[in-house]
Amino acid sequence: MAQGLLIDMDGVIYGGDNLIPGADDFISKLVKMDVPFSFMTNNSQRTPLEVVRKLKKLGITVSEQHVYTSAMATGRFLAGQEPNGTVYVLGEGGLLTSLHENGLTMVETDPDFVVLGEGRNFTLEMVQRAVDMILEGAKFITTNRDPSPKKRGWNNLGIAATTAMIEEATGIKAFEVGKPSPVMMRSARKYLGLETAETTVIGDTMSTDIQGGVQMGYKTILVLSGVAKKEDLKKFAFKPDKIVNSVKDIELPLKWWESEKKTEAKPATGV
Repeated sequence: MAQGLLIDMDGVIYGGDNLIPGADDFISKLVKMDVPFSFMTNNSQRTPLEVVRKLKKLGITVSEQHVYTSAMATGRFLAGQEPNGTVYVLGEGGLLTSLHENGLTMVETDPDFVVLGEGRNFTLEMVQRAVDMILEGAKFITTNRDPSPKKRGWNNLGIAATTAMIEEATGIKAFEVGKPSPVMMRSARKYLGLETAETTVIGDTMSTDIQGGVQMGYKTILVLSGVAKKEDLKKFAFKPDKIVNSVKDIELPLKWWESEKKTEAKPATGV
């Protein structure tokens, strides 16, 4: 049974604009070994092509087919809910592209959905318009609920902050598509053509990547090159299947099932 990988990016492959040591070799091995994998990111701003270009600058060469974003998951989800539906969008680039590719029409009045993604170009006036639309019956969708980094000088609010603002103004909770939502976790697996038992998630965040993987029954690998610290694991009621310092410490090919078979084959003890 081959294993395919859903790989988070920031904190796993790079930190900001810096490559995490060994990440380029790890991805190169996956390509050479023909391991199915996709970079799975909650960022809805970038198109797959923009993600590929960023990775290229860091020395990693992959194709657009190796990228799956919350924008792509959102477009597919909404197309399934309301084929040829209408949307009012607070978001940019990748989100607009995905919605268009999935047959949804951007409108300024009476939309089926209000869709919120990351961005800096929408105004408070646009947010107020979105609030009115939701109060008038439009369904409220957020591409993800990633928090702000709470670091001085950071120039983009985490989408959790914008989502909370609209939720408070409307009294209506947003439907979240991105990690750890089962919507994106399942959609990303299907994008790779994998079965549940064939899927492993690699991430640096317990509350998104690992939680999402655990909830779906995927294998999970937590890397300590990003957000998570080993001492923080006691705060969670679930745990990853494996913990490594970084992706360079992951042994390929992954063969989870071999150890599982050995466990199942152990003879029963007792009477």
